[in-house]
Amino acid sequence: MAALSQTARTGPVTAPSAGAVTARRAGNIAWRVVGTVARRALMLIALLALVFAAVELLPGDAASASSERGESAADLAERRHLLGLDRPVWARFAHWMTALPAGDLGTSARGQKVTELLADPLPNTLVLAVSAFVITVVLSLLLGCWAASRPGRLTDRIISHTSTAAFAVPEFVVSAVLLLVLSLWTGWLPAVTVTGGDGRPATWTMLIMPVLALVIPQTGWNSRVVRGALADQASTPHVEAAHFDGLPPRRILLRHQLPGAIPAIATGIATSTGLLFGGAVVVETLFNYPGIGSLLAGAVAARDTPLIAGVVMCAGAVISLVLLAADLIRHATLGVRA
Repeated sequence: MAALSQTARTGPVTAPSAGAVTARRAGNIAWRVVGTVARRALMLIALLALVFAAVELLPGDAASASSERGESAADLAERRHLLGLDRPVWARFAHWMTALPAGDLGTSARGQKVTELLADPLPNTLVLAVSAFVITVVLSLLLGCWAASRPGRLTDRIISHTSTAAFAVPEFVVSAVLLLVLSLWTGWLPAVTVTGGDGRPATWTMLIMPVLALVIPQTGWNSRVVRGALADQASTPHVEAAHFDGLPPRRILLRHQLPGAIPAIATGIATSTGLLFGGAVVVETLFNYPGIGSLLAGAVAARDTPLIAGVVMCAGAVISLVLLAADLIRHATLGVRA
């Protein structure tokens, strides 16, 4: 009776409509995306500030690194003034950051625009990293799904042990083995990269060994991530119910386990982006590949802070975009499941 009287006074209680629930979920996802973008931007700014501080702590500076024998102290002081090295490091960082929104990455210690110096090597590195990333994703999904479809069997154990060994080997060791086998012993591939008139590798075959040197360790790591994510999904109630219903194992894997494992897989693969760029610096040096690796090494030797910051900015932006895409996939997947 009390409930009836309460209903009579306030009216019937209605459940929220499907449109209202969808709008609320979309709003929550949007706020999460905004927060994620803000965090990524702050992390990138902090990284760039750390770059300026780290170069400042190195012995010498850009003026002394480019000085010639017999140069007077007055000439050295004048060059420091022209390069702005007589200002505090925080002032130089603030000036560099204020020009960044306009796409100005500053001027190198030798008077060249950083954007012009990055115009040729950055696309080469992106081609190398993106090619390695795509191949890594495809191979990791195939190997991880193959191992998960045969849990505990010989195939699963072989893929697991091989993946662990592949990830444990550094890129420079993989590069040395590839050079020894594919170039020196067999002569199938060129040992170094020869560039054409446009600054790109002369033939596509010169990309094979650098890409493989990046793909092998990252495929080892990500195939284990895929295998572990699928194993976690195998114990969920809806997957167990699918087994009890007698569905084919391949359908259970692709239709029930894999969708639930996507957030963990996306996060694991996205974290490989930073490792791919870090490994690319080493691989480019070993194969004489015309990327940002040699440019960055020369900039560190010359204490060229704007050039170093420009390289870090470009690489950090690409890595942040990939991590943001992984966050979007995770939020969207969890939102749909909710």
